[in-house]
Amino acid sequence: MLNELVKKAHENSKKHGFWEEERNFGEVIALMHTELSEAFEEYRNGKGYNETYYENEEKPCGIPSELADVIIRICDFCGAYDIDLDKIIDEKMKYNEKRLYKHGKKC
Repeated sequence: MLNELVKKAHENSKKHGFWEEERNFGEVIALMHTELSEAFEEYRNGKGYNETYYENEEKPCGIPSELADVIIRICDFCGAYDIDLDKIIDEKMKYNEKRLYKHGKKC
């Protein structure tokens, strides 16, 4: 399911020239983080969790849009390096189901 999105996100990124050269891992991670920071800025600006508004009547903006950008960037990276996101998420979910309540932490 996610691997379809991985393929689509990466193909679109390549089509728009973002993989003409090898990308720096730190920069790619920072760009993922930037999208999370942009979601937080939308929150700080009073936008609701489910609120989408449109810039220039076309570009979707808001917390949901920024969270989508995070996922798109992650999928793009996974596409570039043949990471089977479906498989690893399934593995991590199964592992997390076995973990202690709050992973043994107080908060």
